[in-house]
Amino acid sequence: MSETTQGVRIRTGSQTLRTSIELLSSMRFAIALLTVICIASVIGTVLKQHEPTINYVNQFGPFWAQLFSTLQLNAVYSAWWFLVILAFLVISTSLCIVRNTPKILADLRTYKENIREQNLRAFHHKAEATLAQDAATEARRIGQMLAGGGWKVKLQQRDTAAGPGTGWMVAAKAGAANKIGYIAAHSAIVLICLGGLFDGDLVVRAQMWFNGKSTFAGGGMIADVPAAHRLAATNPTFRGNLMVTEGTQSSTAILSQSDGILVQELPFSLELKKFIIEHYESGMPKLFASDVVIHDKATGEKTEQRIEVNHPARFKGIEIYQSGFDDGGSSVTLSALPMVPKASGFEVQGVIGGRAQPLKDTGGEPLALELVSLRTINVENFSDSGEKTSSGADVRKVDLGASIGARMGAANKTAKNKDLRNVGPSIGYKLRDAAGQAREYHNYMLPVDMGDGNPPVFLLGVRESQAETFRYLRVPVDEQGGIDGFMRMRLALQDPAAREQAVLRYATQAMEGGRKEMVEQLAQSASRTLALYAGGPDEDGQYIGGLPAIARFLEKNVPEAERERASEVLVRILNGALYELAQLTRQQAGLKPLESNEQTLAFMTQMVVALSDAQIYPAPVVLALKDFTQVQASVFEVARAPGKNIVYLGCALLIVGIFAMLYIRERRVWVWVKPHDGGAHATMALSTNRKTMDGDREFAQLTEKLIGVAPTARHGGST
Repeated sequence: MSETTQGVRIRTGSQTLRTSIELLSSMRFAIALLTVICIASVIGTVLKQHEPTINYVNQFGPFWAQLFSTLQLNAVYSAWWFLVILAFLVISTSLCIVRNTPKILADLRTYKENIREQNLRAFHHKAEATLAQDAATEARRIGQMLAGGGWKVKLQQRDTAAGPGTGWMVAAKAGAANKIGYIAAHSAIVLICLGGLFDGDLVVRAQMWFNGKSTFAGGGMIADVPAAHRLAATNPTFRGNLMVTEGTQSSTAILSQSDGILVQELPFSLELKKFIIEHYESGMPKLFASDVVIHDKATGEKTEQRIEVNHPARFKGIEIYQSGFDDGGSSVTLSALPMVPKASGFEVQGVIGGRAQPLKDTGGEPLALELVSLRTINVENFSDSGEKTSSGADVRKVDLGASIGARMGAANKTAKNKDLRNVGPSIGYKLRDAAGQAREYHNYMLPVDMGDGNPPVFLLGVRESQAETFRYLRVPVDEQGGIDGFMRMRLALQDPAAREQAVLRYATQAMEGGRKEMVEQLAQSASRTLALYAGGPDEDGQYIGGLPAIARFLEKNVPEAERERASEVLVRILNGALYELAQLTRQQAGLKPLESNEQTLAFMTQMVVALSDAQIYPAPVVLALKDFTQVQASVFEVARAPGKNIVYLGCALLIVGIFAMLYIRERRVWVWVKPHDGGAHATMALSTNRKTMDGDREFAQLTEKLIGVAPTARHGGST
């Protein structure tokens, strides 16, 4: 296609192509692409990648979760637009290399010996001198001295005004590697991007686009996944996860995608003989290792290896890394302790990661139990800074605001002084209701000593979703070392008849010898306080109990000036009534009464707070870990990454290129020697790609060495 403008015919097609090439190979375009890549990389670092959609909804809300999914910000490095930007950066940098390399190579070959004398006088670094010998002799001397100093030299004889062939141009150059550094650095960018594209999701996505592969979002056994969701063992590049249980073997890896998974077939089968973990004295792990056997599918050959962190195994171009460990299907026995009246305890047996099983005897709506995790060692951070002692204060001197603010919290809050301790095994499970909604629980098997004189406690954790941290209910240990004392108190607190009996005992003992009216008045106050503490719906229909219920009652019914004194009175009444309730439950259980001592005081103090926290513990039963048989599993990362060698080469070229461009100066020297009064006259100039003090010193040394005079410099001259 062509157009005619003012009689001149212009080929518009070639002009458009030329303009496009100019744009693609421009530095501004490349910098813009790099800026977008940097911003995308920041997003990919800050925002967790490849998380389930529900996690983004819980953390950011439906709008932002939908926006992240639409823009693929939850999978930045495999997003189509990110791959397109990388591809354009490769094209842009490649065009830049193609356009400039011939010029650079041509410049490296030439000495620019045809420069004229008047041009030399225009340089910033220049000098002139009269030499004793004839022009030819002086030119050869100068050339030999430059060559001896590491310069590449070329001599040219050419005509002057004095006669033909009587003048000599000595042209020399050094530091040519500076321009080689430009080519190396730009080539490195291309190689690194190509390696990243090749080892990224581009090849996998190409198979999904052109080979009919798709992600799998269903459930069931890996062996039942259809072929449309499987990648062949000949797949040139992939990175996935492989979990193997002790005594078993696996030959398929899982490649996580934003909308499901792909199953990657491996050319070998990995058998886990034994998983090894070693710990420091504090309980922190210091070694993960797996003794494995690699079974070659093609030959049947067996290879035994040990895989450790940072010490992978290699087989047929595939690297196998130790990335973690998990439960391999341990069997557990749980004791179900009821938290609601008219429910009885029972035992549950199951397998970690197994099918959900119903829990019908919960005193209410049926629930399904999903066993999630078993951890035999838990290293937690404890501190002696006093940050965990608020829940262990004397209930008769409790600050209700502080008690409510710290009523529930993580067992391993951030502490100023770290005290790492192994607190023993724990069980993680989910209770799912009929609507499919689930809460996650995390209970420790052994009591934990929180220090500072507080009694040991059982930690019962709960969270609404994985986006939250666990909140822990701290249940004091009774003298039998169990949780039964708390359970008896919990059930008795919900029994109005038991509360009234405890209130009557408290009022009678507190007002012993007093008038009947005073006993009845104290009993009414204690009954009202204990009922508030036991919990129930408020005027707005919301369930509230524990210390928050008492605090709300004080705010609504007591003037602010009298609130502190009233709170002390109510807490003393509450403490006394609960003490009598504890004695009543022990009597009904056939146990001896609690003794009046510091140990009982600490136990009851923790009991008051635990019963208050239990109002917001949303489970009808507590599942306590009774026994377990552990089965370990190793989690491996398997990767075939041929592009890494390209990236390594690119990194090496990048280092060489940057070093050459920053630390090697390209310099050129010209000395024009012509006959003059029986001797010779020399005009000398130096050109460098960077004006530095080193260049000034070098030129001063060269002029003194070559022509024996001090240099002159004129600022603003052309180089």
